[in-house]
Amino acid sequence: MSQYAEQDMSIRPVLLALGGNLDSPAGSPRETVVAAIDRIAQIFGEIAPSRLYATPAFPDGSGPDYVNAALRLTSDLPARDILTQLHKVEAEFARLRQLRWGARTLDVDLIAVGDEVWPDAPTHDAWRALSATQQQQQTPQELILPHPRLQDRAFVLVPLADVAAQWRHPILGQSVVEMLDALPVAARAEVRPIA
Repeated sequence: MSQYAEQDMSIRPVLLALGGNLDSPAGSPRETVVAAIDRIAQIFGEIAPSRLYATPAFPDGSGPDYVNAALRLTSDLPARDILTQLHKVEAEFARLRQLRWGARTLDVDLIAVGDEVWPDAPTHDAWRALSATQQQQQTPQELILPHPRLQDRAFVLVPLADVAAQWRHPILGQSVVEMLDALPVAARAEVRPIA
């Protein structure tokens, strides 16, 4: 039996990061993120959304500023099924996967599902250790949880601190607030609340 089949499917917290910097059928990036939050609530039920934030595009110069947010919800679905639902939401908002880290209408990242580590700690460690160049060139062919770039990204951690400040990374052992505090002040300052 695979590790995936053995995962506990009890109700557990699910953390998501949302962002977009191109117009979608729902409107501006801000309108898109708000509409996507509503759509996710229709699918999963009660959610806790963060404020909305404006963030410079990453990497620098790759497009207009993003609107970012984070969500906390609960689910008993397997992580892969949650991800499938999130990909459907992205498609509803005209998400095209053409260029890694390129401009997009909507990106919904599955950041964490409780304290699950996918597919295993050594694989997670390997993805977390990639250089910035390797990160931009390589895309995992399997689900990696928690998101391997989580601890490096103020545009994820700042909104996440609104809704899951004390969630603790199951490998690093740090809370969202501790990971955020470890980032440079300049990186945190780039993430500006807009709502």
